Amino acid sequence: MRKPRDFDAELKALEDKARELKARKVERLGELVIATGADSLTADELAGALIVLAETTDAEKREAWAKRGAVF
Repeated sequence: MRKPRDFDAELKALEDKARELKARKVERLGELVIATGADSLTADELAGALIVLAETTDAEKREAWAKRGAVF
């Protein structure tokens, strides 16, 4: 006879894994901010710059940024 699945335990394990992945992502982004020297900006300046970057649709600019990031 098969053992019944414990859906609650499986769901909790998945939630724990998702929480761990999110924490790792936040940590890596913070390390990137520090490594690039962007930690010298205020939070408002950094947020504003990131918003402009995210809103940019110019493919040439994005490609140039990607190349510069790859060199970094």
